[in-house]
Amino acid sequence: MTTAIAVTSHGHMLPPPDRHTPRAHVFQPPDEQPFDVAVAQTQRLIDQNGHLIVVHPTTLPKPFLHRLHAIRSVLESDRVALMPTALPPLGTAVLVRQLRQLSLCEFSPGVLGASVRLLAHYIYAGALLSSVAKLDHLPLSYTTAARSWNPKAQFAVLATPTPQLVRTDSGARGVVRAALTGPQFPTHLTYAIGQLNSDWVTASLAPQWRVGNVQEAYLPEESAGWWGTGRLVEFAAAIPDVSVLYRLVSSVRRDECHWCGLELIGDRCAFCAAPAPYGAGSRKAAAVRPAPARGRSGSALSSRSAAGSASGSSPGTAGDRAGSARRGSGLGTFLKQRHAAAAERSDSHPSHAVVADPRGL
Repeated sequence: MTTAIAVTSHGHMLPPPDRHTPRAHVFQPPDEQPFDVAVAQTQRLIDQNGHLIVVHPTTLPKPFLHRLHAIRSVLESDRVALMPTALPPLGTAVLVRQLRQLSLCEFSPGVLGASVRLLAHYIYAGALLSSVAKLDHLPLSYTTAARSWNPKAQFAVLATPTPQLVRTDSGARGVVRAALTGPQFPTHLTYAIGQLNSDWVTASLAPQWRVGNVQEAYLPEESAGWWGTGRLVEFAAAIPDVSVLYRLVSSVRRDECHWCGLELIGDRCAFCAAPAPYGAGSRKAAAVRPAPARGRSGSALSSRSAAGSASGSSPGTAGDRAGSARRGSGLGTFLKQRHAAAAERSDSHPSHAVVADPRGL
């Protein structure tokens, strides 16, 4: 059973690279779809696929984001993962396409959901702009913004993985400015044309980055607002081979979520947002912890109740020891012990996500 992928815009749905790659479900904005219809569609996706991963931009309007959280709450489902990404619109679409490809692999839902942040590290997303005066998503100096008022100026901006801005028009001596730093591993380039000529992207950027293929796509509707101008050409370079993506995700250490029991990579679970159980003691406790029972499809309340009753019926569990510590030593002593243990775990095991290197795969 494959994990379902969902997006919040039709612009995040690129054509599949082959006939086997599944499509993604598109959630409609709150003013275009009744709430009960959205809930029914989400329940159907969960019943058919088991789990649902919703990839949405961090710039999603608040009413839309509240709609997604409300759907998850009404269904009482711990099988819906809401994964935000700070990538530009076209970069988000490329990320979703990679996720759709990986959904056919045997990755568990927890690993697939947590791979959203991992894959975003290897997407080089940017745009060719005629002005950066209204570009608010990247740190730019006032001098650069002032120079952008020159009608002959053109800027190449790289948003991820490291923000960078260079001038692409010729200087006073006719010398072309510096180029953007590109990926050091094989990629394909996807670009979308706005109200600007795309010759620089196909004739200059693609050879500089040594991409294997160049593909044109439709410009997402959110691109003009994200980049601050409609005169742009957006581009994104990413790993196209699903076998490389598979080895990239497989090379990262996996843990078991101590709350919902799903597998995860990185520092937190994609479905319940619980931190990773670093340390041998936490991993051993997670291994002997019984699997959460589900009273119905997608019900988090029943699974947590079953887990709580199971832990309460067996003496000597972590919850009993914590309760005895609170009764015997007082709340102050108990909190000090918890903070000391958390500090020791964070010192020995950093809480940042583990990022692999695709050049060695």
